[in-house]
Amino acid sequence: MILLKNAALITEEKTEIRDIVIDNGEIRQIGENVTLPEAELIDCERKLLLPGFIDAHVHLREPGFEQKETISTGTEAAAAGGFTTVMPMPNLKPVPDNAETMKEYIRMLKKDGVVKTEPYASITRGEKGDEVVDMEALLTEGAAAFSDDGVGVQSAGIMREAMEKAVKTGTIIVAHTEDNSLKNQGCVHQGSFSEKNGLRGIPSACEYKQVERDIELVRKTGSRYHVCHVSTAETVSMVRQAKRDGLPVTCEVTPHHLTLTDEDVKDSNWKMNPPLRSKSDREALIEGIKDGTIEIIATDHAPHTAEEKSRSLDKAPFGIVGLETAFPVLYTELVKTGVISLKQLSVLMSENPAGLFGFENRGRIEEGFAADLVMIDLDKEYVIDTSEFRSMGKNTPYGGESVFGKIMLTMVNGRVVYDGR
Repeated sequence: MILLKNAALITEEKTEIRDIVIDNGEIRQIGENVTLPEAELIDCERKLLLPGFIDAHVHLREPGFEQKETISTGTEAAAAGGFTTVMPMPNLKPVPDNAETMKEYIRMLKKDGVVKTEPYASITRGEKGDEVVDMEALLTEGAAAFSDDGVGVQSAGIMREAMEKAVKTGTIIVAHTEDNSLKNQGCVHQGSFSEKNGLRGIPSACEYKQVERDIELVRKTGSRYHVCHVSTAETVSMVRQAKRDGLPVTCEVTPHHLTLTDEDVKDSNWKMNPPLRSKSDREALIEGIKDGTIEIIATDHAPHTAEEKSRSLDKAPFGIVGLETAFPVLYTELVKTGVISLKQLSVLMSENPAGLFGFENRGRIEEGFAADLVMIDLDKEYVIDTSEFRSMGKNTPYGGESVFGKIMLTMVNGRVVYDGR
């Protein structure tokens, strides 16, 4: 049994000091002036306590790409960032596209994972886009949802078949939306920055044209459909309209698309897919989280080796790490500046992803819920130092930035998995 004393909890936009009793991995009691002599005591010293963050989009790289990240290092990075549940993507070797491979993958995740893991299976065999997987068998083995992240499903017929299967099995299609015919072999957003620097640009239509196609397929099939890492104003507008039409369409946005634009690009640590877009796109994304069009924030944590990211913009791989910087960057850039409230940020990072993916008893600090918690010192200012990352990947545009909101302690089912006090 554990007693957390003097924890600052957010209740309807204000903060109240409470004590929390944890027993058998669950929150048993929330009260004031609780005394429990037999319990292990942790004094939160009036620091903020939030429900552990849930990241619906991470790349742990193992199996197949252990030179970039492992399940162990990736989930340690998650814990250090305040994440208590992560959803790893299936672009691995082998791809978890059948029951046997998924079973082995989940065994690996349980053996080496520091936090809770809810893995995706691929939509198509080998993420090749030409044969839909056996969803029922994969769900039986523990797949949380289905995604071909890293590549868009190019065939409308294959995507429709996947959606029809998703309806029958009650699962979610989580789509990396990218029309390869429009990608233009680009490395940054197609706009003033790409033109000014003589770089091939990726047009916004590369993303939103496939979103447009898929929403029409949702109208026909009724499938639950979630758009990965939205980056364009057009995508936000389409999702907003789909919601107004009563369609089961949701989407996510990354911290980097909320806080950076193509004009910020300096080197390959600013290269990701989808790319950083224009200022007006960023403003549309922020409006999307403010009005509820975008329900969740996900990092798209994508580690690469230092050698890979030392290459030029046109040669380096897409992707940046995000687990250890997400909260402080968002708190500093969006909450301290008054763009959104601390409560809104917490809901976007915890409660909403838990609800969207059906993770019961997660995402809120309530009696009976799992003791998945993160303690944060909001007043602590520090400089992001990539040499201190738990992740093997150091590829981030935020290195050297001064931020507020230091993660002090992370608990999963009442067990301390990170202690930065």
